[in-house]
Amino acid sequence: MSVEDIAVVGAGSYGSCLAMLFGRAGHRVSLWARNAETAATMQESREAAAYLPGHRLPSTVTVTSDLEAAVRGKRFIVGVTPSHGIREVLGRAAQWLDPEAIVINASKGLEDGTLMTIDRVYAEIFPKQIAERATYLSGPTFATEIAAGLPAAIVLAGRDNPTTTAAQEALTSLHFRIYRTDDVIGVLMGGALKNVVAIGAGISDGLGFGSNTRVALMTRGLAEITRVGVAMGANPLTFAGLSGMGDLVLTCSGDASRNRRVGLALGQGKKMPEILAEMRQVAEGVKTAKVAKELAAKLGVDAPIIDAMYCIIHEGVPVRDAITKLLTRAVRSERD
Repeated sequence: MSVEDIAVVGAGSYGSCLAMLFGRAGHRVSLWARNAETAATMQESREAAAYLPGHRLPSTVTVTSDLEAAVRGKRFIVGVTPSHGIREVLGRAAQWLDPEAIVINASKGLEDGTLMTIDRVYAEIFPKQIAERATYLSGPTFATEIAAGLPAAIVLAGRDNPTTTAAQEALTSLHFRIYRTDDVIGVLMGGALKNVVAIGAGISDGLGFGSNTRVALMTRGLAEITRVGVAMGANPLTFAGLSGMGDLVLTCSGDASRNRRVGLALGQGKKMPEILAEMRQVAEGVKTAKVAKELAAKLGVDAPIIDAMYCIIHEGVPVRDAITKLLTRAVRSERD
């Protein structure tokens, strides 16, 4: 295996675990943190204590708050900022990228206001050569388990097959199996919309509705994600894979899911301002619920679960009122 120079842009839980993963595989990794004090502390302590306590950064990982130093000369640039920070952070980094650099997106979400998927944002912030060869990583992975070295499988989407294959082969390791696909839209939509459904699953659990309700919501949520994704041009089979069903099941049922925890708190009677004030990390589904509702309406796609989550999160509709409205919709054919 060749040793690669990799920049991981974003030192939250997922960015930190990827830096650990790539560093353990022997690659030279620069991990960028926005805050200079955070970067200095992580570099000295060799730990992302705020997110992944007890898991050490390998000696092959250098933490820095200097964005130019982090990305200049690197073959692979892995973007792991919250989706609302992509345009600002990676847009600034673009000036220092090598023309042959391969950008790998690991963020999940849709851009508020423009309703853009991340690949379209990339097309606006990167030179054409880089944007056309960019790849998109998504799938059922919790940061704590990656940091612990537990096996996982994930999917990498890209429109340029040689580039996607090169990234797949370079970054796959014993405990991190990467599959590839050319369905960029399907992978991005699955990764974004599952977070909204996961809030609904958390609400269901918070209300004490049980396993039957959670599984019903997940299944109908997958149908909803697929409808929206196909309307965007995705391959429906993608949603039966790692970035669709796989990520949805994990995010709706795993205790480490931030979006599920938001839903649990809502189901237990907490209000959104209180929930957000208590969170140290971004739950992408909160912002995505608004964008997804607007996108589904623009596409003319029926998305009742997304609508319900939007009403609860952004309009303050009482949880039980929104769920009752969802449950009393007219019955229909399952495949509609």
